[in-house]
Amino acid sequence: MSHDLVIRNAFLVDGSGQPGRHADVAVNGSTITAVEAAGTMGNGARTVEADGRLLTPGFVDMHTHYDAQVSWDPWITPSSWHGVTTVMMGNCGVGFAPARPHQHEWLIQLMEGVEDIPGSALTAGITWGWESFPEYLDVVGRQQYVIDVGAQVAHSPVRAYVMGERANTDEPATDAEIAAMAAMVEDALRAGAFGFSTSRTSLHRAKDGVLVPGTHADERELLGIGEAIRRVGHGVFQFAPEHARVPIDEWPWMRKMAAVTGRPVVVNLSQPDYSPDLWKQVLALLDQAHDDGLPVYTQVAGRSIGILYCLQGSVHPLMFHPAYHEIMHLPLAERLAALAEPERRRRIIDEVPDDGGFMQKAVLDKLDGMWLTADGNIDYEPSSDDSVGAVSRRTGVPAMQLILDHLVSNGGNGMIYAPFFNYSYGSLDFTYEAHQHPYTRMGLSDAGAHCGAICDGGMPTFMLTHWARDRSRGPKLPLEHVVHRQTSQTAAFYGLSDRGVVAPGMRADLNLIDFDRLAFGPARMAYDLPGEARRLVQKAVGYDATWVGGVQTVDHDEFTGELPGRLLRAGH
Repeated sequence: MSHDLVIRNAFLVDGSGQPGRHADVAVNGSTITAVEAAGTMGNGARTVEADGRLLTPGFVDMHTHYDAQVSWDPWITPSSWHGVTTVMMGNCGVGFAPARPHQHEWLIQLMEGVEDIPGSALTAGITWGWESFPEYLDVVGRQQYVIDVGAQVAHSPVRAYVMGERANTDEPATDAEIAAMAAMVEDALRAGAFGFSTSRTSLHRAKDGVLVPGTHADERELLGIGEAIRRVGHGVFQFAPEHARVPIDEWPWMRKMAAVTGRPVVVNLSQPDYSPDLWKQVLALLDQAHDDGLPVYTQVAGRSIGILYCLQGSVHPLMFHPAYHEIMHLPLAERLAALAEPERRRRIIDEVPDDGGFMQKAVLDKLDGMWLTADGNIDYEPSSDDSVGAVSRRTGVPAMQLILDHLVSNGGNGMIYAPFFNYSYGSLDFTYEAHQHPYTRMGLSDAGAHCGAICDGGMPTFMLTHWARDRSRGPKLPLEHVVHRQTSQTAAFYGLSDRGVVAPGMRADLNLIDFDRLAFGPARMAYDLPGEARRLVQKAVGYDATWVGGVQTVDHDEFTGELPGRLLRAGH
C-alpha cells in the first residue's frame, strides 16, 4: 500500500498511556493508516526520517478563551505554537453568543473584565454577524484555521439575552425564563456546541466590577439548563467556582446535575492559599461520586497560576507607589528614563506611601511570594530561598530596589513571577498529586486570555519540559502519562473519538518533537492584537513538525502557511 506520508523511526508515545516505542507511522489523507515497528515501513510520497525524535498525537486543550479571537486570527496563537491541534473555547460562562445588537459592548466589557482581553481589540476584531448561538457557529464555521476549534455555549450571554438587565442581579430567574434559557442551550447543543459553561466565583467580574450573570443562579436554574443537556444527550457542564464553596454549597447540585444529565460535570480545581488542603477533600468527593456512578470531574492546571509582573503588563508592584503613578501614562522609553532619576528611585525604594496600608498589603507583605525571572524557561517551581524577600534579606539590598532594577532591565522587559494558586507550600506537589488522580483532567491553560498578565497558553510545552524532563524539586511524571493527559484523555472528555491516539483509523493530528531541545522562547509583550492592543506571548523551540489532519502546519517552529483547521460540531 502506498502512503502520502511516512514518519520513520520515531520514538512514538501514542497518547494511550502505554509505554513509548520506536515505530514507523503512515498517513493517507487525513487519517493514520499504519503503525509498524521502526524500520519496517517503506517510503511514502513524502518520507520524514524522525531519527528517534518524539512523536505524539496533537494536543487537545479543553480550556481556552478564543471566542473572539476566532474572528480575526486564523493561526489561533499561542496554542498552535505549542503542539495544540484542537482547542475548546467558551469556558467559564463568558462568550459572545447569543447576543442582541445592543448587548455587544456589554459582552465585550464582560470578557475584558473576566479574562483580561483588551476591549479595544475585541471591539476592533469581532466580526459579529450573528444573534443566536447557532448563527455564531455558522460564522465561525465559514473560517479556515491552522487547528480545529470547538465551542461551548456560555451562561452569561444566554442569561442576559433572556433576562435583560435583570441578568446582572441576584434576582432568581422565573420558570418561564429558565425554560427559555434551556431552549437556547438545547438549540446550541443541537447546532454543535460541546457543552455549557458558567461561573460562580467572585473573581469573575465585568470591567465595571459587577459579578458575571449567573454567579448566584440557584439550583432551579442550573438544573433546568441541565435538562437541555439531558434531552440532547451530549455536552459537558463546566464551571469556575468559589473554591471554598465547592465541598459544601456546590457539590450537592453538581451530583444532581450529573445524575440528571448523565453527562460530565467538571469544576476547576486549584489550591488557594486561604485553604491549601481543600483539594484533598474535593478529590475524596470525586472518588465518592464515581463510586456512586456519577460522572463528576475536576479540571487542573499544569503548574501554579499567577501573574507575570512587567512594566507593560496589567499590573506590577510599582503601580502601587505614587512616584510611579506620576509617570505611568508615559510611553515605555520615557518611563524608563523617569525611573532612572535618582530622586524617583529613592522615593520608590525608601518610601512607603500613606495609603491606608494598601502598598504594605499588596506588595511589601508579598515579597516572599515573588520571584525575579530569567528569559526563556521561567522557573514555575522556584525555591523559597530565591524569592525577592529572601534575596533581599540575604544580600541587604532593599526589596523595592530589586524589584525596580529587574523591571527596568532588558529594555523594560524584566518580569517577576507571583503565583496565587497552586503554590501554597512553595512547591508543585499539589499539581503532581492532582495529575495522578483518575477523575481529574488537564486544563486551565486559559489560552487566548489574561493577555496582560500570563503566558499559560504554553502549558502543553511546560507539561513536557517540566514534568517529564526537568523537574528537580520532586518526582517527575512519566512522559507517557503527560502525553496521555493532554491527548486521548482530553479528546475523549469532549467526545472527540477520532483523535488523541496514534493508531490506524485515527485522525492524523501529530507532533514531531525534539524532546531534548524543547524549550520556551522569551516572554514578551506583543502589540499584535487588533488595534495594536497588547498581549504577553511566549513561543516554543523544538516542535520540528506539526500535522493537522495530515497537513503539515508547523516546520521547525514556524508556520507553513497551511490552514487545514475547521470548526468542530458535537454530534455532527
